[in-house]
Amino acid sequence: MAEVERDPVSGRDTTGHEWNGIKELDTPVPRGVLIFLIVTHLWALVWWFLVPAWPLGTTYTRGLLGIDQRTTVEARVVEGQQERAAWTARLETEAYDSVLADESLMQTVRATGRQLFGDNCAACHGRDGKGRANYPDLTDDDWLWGGGPELIEQTLRYGINTRHPDTRIAQMPAFGRDEMLDRNQVRSVAAYVYSLTHPDYSTAENLERIEAGREVFVTTCAACHGENAQGSGEVGAPNLTDSRWVYGGDLDTIIASVHGGRQGHMPTWDERLTTAEIRTLALYVHDLGTQQP
Repeated sequence: MAEVERDPVSGRDTTGHEWNGIKELDTPVPRGVLIFLIVTHLWALVWWFLVPAWPLGTTYTRGLLGIDQRTTVEARVVEGQQERAAWTARLETEAYDSVLADESLMQTVRATGRQLFGDNCAACHGRDGKGRANYPDLTDDDWLWGGGPELIEQTLRYGINTRHPDTRIAQMPAFGRDEMLDRNQVRSVAAYVYSLTHPDYSTAENLERIEAGREVFVTTCAACHGENAQGSGEVGAPNLTDSRWVYGGDLDTIIASVHGGRQGHMPTWDERLTTAEIRTLALYVHDLGTQQP
């Protein structure tokens, strides 16, 4: 049996336990700690009765206060929708010119549109809208189908090359792979297109190929891109004279595009987003291009 003795310094009894000459004092728990533990347990007991706490099979104790986090969240959602209702109704019904002229409303559009863009569009176009390889830059005000809010809304709503009955259709044929042009013609027309944005390429040694490529372009490509190669918003054909490229403007990439063709795809958001959200995005994307210096 452990020997209990009194510590001569503190005057407290020891527990009788000793480790390496150090004896353990039989010190009581501080009163403040005891009070804290008692109050904590009492508060927990009271709280069990006030709020939902105990599972009861398929239900649970509801609590005397009637607090329900689900109900609280739903109420806040309804409150948020009511706060948004005024300006979302304007977006759904007012003309774009009217919205664009209201700077206060446009500030709301920019803030909300940024969030919508990040959630739905940034995966392809980047959070800053500057695009990446094979996805267009939305900040340069250079558009395939037109950059007005109405046209952007149509692209958002129906998509490009989707199953939507009103989808935009855009496809560049595979002129080389499908043998519409031979290898020499493919390289020649690519050289011509490359020379449009690289004047230094038009040297004496390349001039013959470039001229041959221009003839191929007029007979084969001008129907979509126009004889001046500045594209057409009606068919989504890009401008080939401004050095802004979706797939790349180096000579090898242009050859690959002419040979194998291109077919972009953008999903339809008609059934995924509300009308107010689509129009908010249309204004936000339009704003991305027009706000650039």
